[in-house]
Amino acid sequence: MAVFTEVSFDEARALLRALDLGELTELRGIEGGIENTNYFVTTDRGPYVLTVFERLTFEQLPFYLHLMKHLAQHGIPVPDPAANRDGDLLHKLKGKPAAVVDRLPGKSELSPTAAHCAAVGAMLARMHLAGRDFKRQQPNLRGLAWWNETVPVVLPYLDPGQAALIRSELAYQNHVAASPAHAALPRGPVHADLFRDNVMFEGERAHPRLSGFFDFYFAGIDSWLFDLAVCLNDWAIDLASGAHDAALARAMLDAYAAERPLTAAERQLLPAMLRAGALRFWISRLWDYHLPREAAMLKAHDPGHFERVLRERVAHPVLP
Repeated sequence: MAVFTEVSFDEARALLRALDLGELTELRGIEGGIENTNYFVTTDRGPYVLTVFERLTFEQLPFYLHLMKHLAQHGIPVPDPAANRDGDLLHKLKGKPAAVVDRLPGKSELSPTAAHCAAVGAMLARMHLAGRDFKRQQPNLRGLAWWNETVPVVLPYLDPGQAALIRSELAYQNHVAASPAHAALPRGPVHADLFRDNVMFEGERAHPRLSGFFDFYFAGIDSWLFDLAVCLNDWAIDLASGAHDAALARAMLDAYAAERPLTAAERQLLPAMLRAGALRFWISRLWDYHLPREAAMLKAHDPGHFERVLRERVAHPVLP
């Protein structure tokens, strides 16, 4: 959510008028994230988020926007993309694809309790179930194929110990992906990036109410277990060390399973998918850190964090 593309007040106002969202009163760039340009925009009708997409294409983006619309229509609290008079959800700004969505209420919880983790687990399961009849197909663009392509690009930046770890883990994940158990994993639309800063809560800390999931622009068709593992790797760990937090993990897993019980294949492969989730974000953070793009407000994430998470997941497998 850095600012790569500078959008003027007049340019934003023209787009919002075309979407019949009212008269623009405030435009403010959002700091944080590294994929797209994002602005908070406020009109006389309410608050919205304007996104200008820097990597995703006009061909790829309908999947994400229609998935959000589908989930919103099925009662999942997600940003609802605004359509123009022709019903299009994808727009153009500064020659690039753009979208405007409503801004979710509440705030992120960066020090979650078991209650927060349970709320995320339950809503994630409901989101997976709500996506079963979503018709569009698009793979997880940051899945195994991308890992295989990107590891050789980041290898020159690693020391020998890191290089050995990333090679061995990539080989292990290719082996897992070829297994019958992996083929049996339930699949469908996944968020694939549901970190603490992509969830909103309202209410008291002791009794939180989940008010929304957002930032669906890494979504795709993948195993639901991978999506759950990505969540566990952020919500149910000690951030300083990357170590597993059993109490937070149990709260999330129990709440998820109450909505959608895990299959035998999912229980078998949970440790492997936790490693897969850690590998995916270690690779992407290495790529963003060592091969950055210019942006007006860009702060690359520390790749060492998910290296630590991966080492913990390898050394201390989590059994369901």
